[in-house]
Amino acid sequence: MKKVRVASVQFNHAPGDKQFNLSRIQHFCEIAAGEDVKLISFPEMCITGYWHVRKLSRSQIHELAENVEDGSSIFVLKGLSKELGMVIGAGLIEISNDRKLFNTYIVVMPDGRIVSHRKLHCFISKHMDSGDRYTVFETLLGFKVGILICWDNNLIENVRITALKGADILLAPHQTGGCKSRSPYAMGPIDPELWKRRREEPTRIEAEFRGPKGREWLLRWLPARAHDNGLFIIFSNGVGIDDDEVRTGNAMIIDCYGRIQNETWKAEDAIVIADIDLSLLEMCTGRRWIRGRRPELYKTLVEKMGNELDPRTARFSKQPTV
Repeated sequence: MKKVRVASVQFNHAPGDKQFNLSRIQHFCEIAAGEDVKLISFPEMCITGYWHVRKLSRSQIHELAENVEDGSSIFVLKGLSKELGMVIGAGLIEISNDRKLFNTYIVVMPDGRIVSHRKLHCFISKHMDSGDRYTVFETLLGFKVGILICWDNNLIENVRITALKGADILLAPHQTGGCKSRSPYAMGPIDPELWKRRREEPTRIEAEFRGPKGREWLLRWLPARAHDNGLFIIFSNGVGIDDDEVRTGNAMIIDCYGRIQNETWKAEDAIVIADIDLSLLEMCTGRRWIRGRRPELYKTLVEKMGNELDPRTARFSKQPTV
């Protein structure tokens, strides 16, 4: 298959309300099916809710979590995938067989297969663990898909390894934009009142979504991940109020040259669709550069520098650590 129609969705999830969130997923899957979409991506932890989880106890998180093999949400996703003939990806909280908790992204396929990726750099709760493996898998559509969740994408090594493992398309589910940041020129909070008044004054919040707290921040690095690694990126994100922050949406599909194929900056639940041309991959700049790698020079990349931090400390520490 040279061309495939894909979709990215942004929606404002309800914290802890899996039934509501799954109904939104179903809604957008049905829209996508009507447009002959073959692969659709929803945001990080959109089934369980995201930012409120940092305030929950271990037992409360356990109540939200599901096993990826037989969870009720997975059952719903599998049914949708089979009925609509579509590959569907969405995020939730996983509870493993040994009772560990993970920020996990599930992809279900029409043939019944399930693939899961555990976030490599999980910081949302001290009760949740980080994953320890990369995820790249074959589809029946003739291409390979990789998964990296939110902050996983910010570390360039993760995207490069995913590319080296053969990913043609990278699913990049997020809950980002409008974040409180210790870095003075990275994102920043958005007044929740702008979201509440989005229908009366859409231009004000759209300006925030398109500015340095949303789209401008993404464009500093996200297209480069696609270009430098020779893969397509489907960026899906939450939008609207997420506990005490405002997510900026900016659902986006990027080709292997870093060119935006479709996007939105609307302050609402939305889907963006694009036909991506996989024939571009073989001779795109990133793949040609990768073929010129000199791995013997890169040993420093796997040596500890002595200033490494665990994800939660790196995300939440108030002072630089040297």
